[in-house]
Amino acid sequence: MAESEVRNVVIAMDGSDIALRAFDWYVKEIHRRHDHVIFVHCPEYRATLQSAMVEAELASLLVEEAERIKSMVAELGDKLKKAKIGGKVKCVYGTPGEVIVKVAVEEKADLIITGTRGLGSIRRTFLGSVSDYVVHLSNVPVLICRHQD
Repeated sequence: MAESEVRNVVIAMDGSDIALRAFDWYVKEIHRRHDHVIFVHCPEYRATLQSAMVEAELASLLVEEAERIKSMVAELGDKLKKAKIGGKVKCVYGTPGEVIVKVAVEEKADLIITGTRGLGSIRRTFLGSVSDYVVHLSNVPVLICRHQD
């Protein structure tokens, strides 16, 4: 692929330090001037719903979560603008690994970048791993940025 060709890069973004570090690594190490970045954020309401005790509390938590998501999407858009990188932010509901792979197909991605929390094999067996899922089911290269520890 020539330097002047557009390359679609999907970056999984959950707002964690690991995901932000993955974006910073991309910008510093492999970004090309004509890249088109698609941040993919997949909100997970599971933790919010599990912590809700009563209906009124649930409604309040859902409003708070919607505001948090809206704020995060705006911050991600600002990150692209500040880095002077063309792209967009997609907020898609569903299971994170499935969403990332699906968006990569829809956007005709040339590369997927994701962070990893570095779960041990036992924890990954019980909890699953988004990066594991993406690596095994993506039809394009996947770059995984590990945590620093």
